[in-house]
Amino acid sequence: MISVHANGDTVVDWEDWSAPLRQFAQASGLVVSAYDNHARRQTGPLHSSRTAALLASSNLWRDGGPGALLEQELAIQVLDHGAAVATTFCDALRISAMPLTRFGKTYGVIVYGWSFRDFSSPMACDRIARQVGLLGHALWGEVRLESPVSDARMAVLTSLLRTLVDSTDRHREAIAELNRVNRAREQFLATVSHEMRTPLAALSLRLELMQRTMPDLPEAAKSSIGIMRKHVAQESLMVNDLIDASRTLTGQMSIERQPVSLGQVLHDAVSTVEINAHDKQITLQVTPADYAARVLIEADPQRLQQVVWNLLLNAVKFTPEGGRIVLKVRQEARHVVIEVIDSGQGIEAHDLEHVFGAFNLQKQGNDSGLGLGLYIARHIVELHGGTITVTSAGLGHGATFSIRLPLGAA
Repeated sequence: MISVHANGDTVVDWEDWSAPLRQFAQASGLVVSAYDNHARRQTGPLHSSRTAALLASSNLWRDGGPGALLEQELAIQVLDHGAAVATTFCDALRISAMPLTRFGKTYGVIVYGWSFRDFSSPMACDRIARQVGLLGHALWGEVRLESPVSDARMAVLTSLLRTLVDSTDRHREAIAELNRVNRAREQFLATVSHEMRTPLAALSLRLELMQRTMPDLPEAAKSSIGIMRKHVAQESLMVNDLIDASRTLTGQMSIERQPVSLGQVLHDAVSTVEINAHDKQITLQVTPADYAARVLIEADPQRLQQVVWNLLLNAVKFTPEGGRIVLKVRQEARHVVIEVIDSGQGIEAHDLEHVFGAFNLQKQGNDSGLGLGLYIARHIVELHGGTITVTSAGLGHGATFSIRLPLGAA
């Protein structure tokens, strides 16, 4: 992962680099390290050969050691010039460095190598050993058993490492750009939603005042004002959904838990949709009849009522005239289950997994809304530590939405 602080500094999660660089070190036999944009080593030295393991036991790569200082010098050169560099240690071991770049900016350096170009000698190993605090014959005993890395092979390994680095950086560039676009979209959604709420509220107030203060209007005008108020109310609901969705997307939605009677929450939710059910001659049954008034939970009553109201309103919307809706509550050992069961149009099997997605608008029988209600409902239920699911036998067989909430110590 990569991010940018307000002061312009690039912040990198260097743990992301450990796995791919370790795999490269094991496959190539080279020693690999990663440095940040201040030439400080963040990962490594990663190695797999016996010679490298022996060198790692010396003071070569320790803080202030000759190898650590040499790698830091190479890192500084790459950071200053943005280009790959190479050098040798004791005129025997080859070390190279290449830049890490994202969006055209160098944010780190990969230092790799510590390999012999050809077969070494006891004298060369003795010279290196004196520099790092090892015994010359011990180093020679390991070096003579390993194959050197020729110029051709080193070029291939460098090309492979460059491909690995570039593909990783381009992949993370794409992720960073996608995150930026998502943040911009969420901010736009939140801003537009809030800006729309004020004029809608003013328009609704003016229409209400017209109905109250102008009783002598022609019937056609009164009817038009009533229709306009209905449309404004629908638009207000959609704006509220947009605001809730934007809060969900940006992680700003929260709940305020308190001990509440589940029966009161359910009763308030039912009372808001009763007139809609009555208009379609839909039977609305609650089981048990007291709305499970004795069940106490820790919840945000307004948010939980919003969830149940949304499920009931959807059930009314997608249930034909003369249909039936049942709101059923049952208490388990540690949970309470709320079910909304309707005899409506049902949901096809391949659509069930998408029901709780954002902007998932079911077209059939739905002339309003943005398809955000169930998305918001799922998030509210999850904030309560619960789950919400849906089942349906298919088109024409109705649907059952089930909310499962933990019982709080109210």
